[in-house]
Amino acid sequence: TIITLVFLGEWIEHKSVSTTQKALNQLAGKQKVMANMIAFDDEHKEQIFPVENTQLRVGDLILIKTGEQVPTDCKILWGDMHVSEALLTGESKAIRKQKKDSLIGGSLVVDGTVKAQVTAVGKDTVLSNILNLVKQAQGEKPPIQQLADKISAIFVPVVIAIAIFTFLINYFIVDVTATNSLMRSIAVLVISCPCAMGLATPAAIAVGLGRATKSGILFRNAKSLELFKNIKTVVFDKTGTLTKGQLKISAFEYKDISEEEFKRLIFSLEKFSNHPIAKAITETWKINNPVQWKKIEEIKGLGITAEDAEGNVYQLGSYKLAAAYTPIATHTAYLLKNNFLAGWFNMDDEVREEAKDVINYLHSKNIKTVLLSGDSVERCKKVAAELGIDQVEAEKSPEEKLVIIERLNNEAPVAMIGDGINDAPALAKATIGISLAEASQLAMQTAQVVLMNKGIQHLPLALGLGKHTFITIKENLFWAFIYNIVAIPVAAAGFLHPGIAALAMGFSDVVLAINSIRLNYKKVI
Repeated sequence: TIITLVFLGEWIEHKSVSTTQKALNQLAGKQKVMANMIAFDDEHKEQIFPVENTQLRVGDLILIKTGEQVPTDCKILWGDMHVSEALLTGESKAIRKQKKDSLIGGSLVVDGTVKAQVTAVGKDTVLSNILNLVKQAQGEKPPIQQLADKISAIFVPVVIAIAIFTFLINYFIVDVTATNSLMRSIAVLVISCPCAMGLATPAAIAVGLGRATKSGILFRNAKSLELFKNIKTVVFDKTGTLTKGQLKISAFEYKDISEEEFKRLIFSLEKFSNHPIAKAITETWKINNPVQWKKIEEIKGLGITAEDAEGNVYQLGSYKLAAAYTPIATHTAYLLKNNFLAGWFNMDDEVREEAKDVINYLHSKNIKTVLLSGDSVERCKKVAAELGIDQVEAEKSPEEKLVIIERLNNEAPVAMIGDGINDAPALAKATIGISLAEASQLAMQTAQVVLMNKGIQHLPLALGLGKHTFITIKENLFWAFIYNIVAIPVAAAGFLHPGIAALAMGFSDVVLAINSIRLNYKKVI
């Protein structure tokens, strides 16, 4: 009877917890689909035939049509379409994709037809990486779970000792028969089975991570989910984080060189950088005959230095580079040739629509906001004033960003949100580093949390989930301990039959599972 009831409790518990894995199971189900592979026969005629996406290799050509699922990560070569990345980002609105844009495997094509080239397969795809990270995070033990494990390690021998004393006291002192004394001792063992303590944290973590994944929030480890409860300061990068990163050239000026040569030099330098400004330049000024540099180096937070075949040295970067050559500090970037100012350009960026609401939410929770950027003081102050950000730290190099984050960390736990290579050290130093999906690979690898929805609108949800997951864990642990504190004396006194004790023990697990599942529907913002 005891074994049957214990197994029944375990089954109900696993059934309850498995419902929290729907988002993860949906992602896993999207990993194996059919694809339309394009090949060419001996007469160079295009042939299309179906294959499983597991058979695709990097470089293969595929045809993707309306209503189909993108079989694997690829880049569009021809055509355009609207795709829904809701399964990965939590954003239901269809996104327009055109030539040279990347498609994420698992996305659903709303309308349009494209021919694309496979860029990643198997474990290298975005979807596989998400699944692996979530599974890894669910398997990790946050600090509070480690505390529960330590308590359980003491609890088990203590309960065995209580069970032995229960038998001895009942048989020798209370004068209960040997059979009944043994039954009471068994009831103590059964009722105090520490399953509930073991389930308290993993169940809440599983639900919290499941809901986060469904909303496009990717936690790299369970610890970061718990750490969110302590965050008192949120630090934002500017370009690509608070702003859209869709930069447009608003003005430029050149000296002692032609406009064509100025654009050619800027393009040739910027094509070696991953900064949002560089990407905007290379997309706007497309040059077919770039300069072939003899030597080129990107100095994070400052700019790019290069030398051509004739020995001319060019520098492109922030005002720090040009401070000795011009008093005007308001331009986006400056071009120097052999230590002389050769020109400058300005770029305008649009503030993200959700940024104001996110800042207001943080202030409503008494969380301090800081803008930390390598951009000019004027532009940073303009954005900060528009959004109501508390503190501005502008024109900072990666090293200076690191020092500022360290200082803020000493005052209170800090979350840092950034998307560039120069943000990576600061992201690693912060209590929690948060990156955006379109960030540089270095920033994404350094951050503990990645917002997959191409924006910061789910930052409040990430903070809320972290806080309420921890609340749920505390509720679960409280129930587990109170249950044992009350139940053990009742069992020792002979008021619980071992069979009833087994049922009650199984029921305690179910209560914890139900309380954890509640996190899936709870208002956390």
